[in-house]
Amino acid sequence: MESRLTVVHRQDCDLCDEMVAELAALDRKIRLPPVTVVDVDGDPELVRRYGLSVPVLLLDGTVVCKHRLDAEELIRLLR
Repeated sequence: MESRLTVVHRQDCDLCDEMVAELAALDRKIRLPPVTVVDVDGDPELVRRYGLSVPVLLLDGTVVCKHRLDAEELIRLLR
């Protein structure tokens, strides 16, 4: 089964948009698993978990990084 990346995102969040853009750029260098962007405010459970601490990058539901993309950690976890 292939891994999945999820970005917990908020509308009008510059850091969120930056993380999504950085993931797209990284995907052009190395093949990343599919990336899904979910709106934190669309799910009460996500609001409870992450609140204002967005963006959050999850790999198969486990937090990889918050606020800024940690590309080195993501690549390490994907190996």
